[in-house]
Amino acid sequence: MSQFDNVTVLKAANIYFDGKVTSRVVKFADGSRKTLGIMMPGDYEFGTDEDELMEIMAGEVEVLLPGSSAWQTIKAGESFEVPANAKFGIKVKSVTDYCCSYS
Repeated sequence: MSQFDNVTVLKAANIYFDGKVTSRVVKFADGSRKTLGIMMPGDYEFGTDEDELMEIMAGEVEVLLPGSSAWQTIKAGESFEVPANAKFGIKVKSVTDYCCSYS
């Protein structure tokens, strides 16, 4: 899906790591939400409160998912899932555009 119709977008950005990672919340009529964001090159660690599906729209990252000892390369057009209440590492190789869905 390349566009979202009939949504509410929160104006305030989520800003992490001194502005190197930012996102905006998109709310849907059914109560679901997504975030759309940009990550600048760097190494980061995130924690999750709920299940997440992260789609990489542009760019390339390496992720270290919970329970894994191997980094996995994710490129534009690919995605990965992270369970709730977990931490994951991410190495952003180039400016990356992403969409994160929550369940």
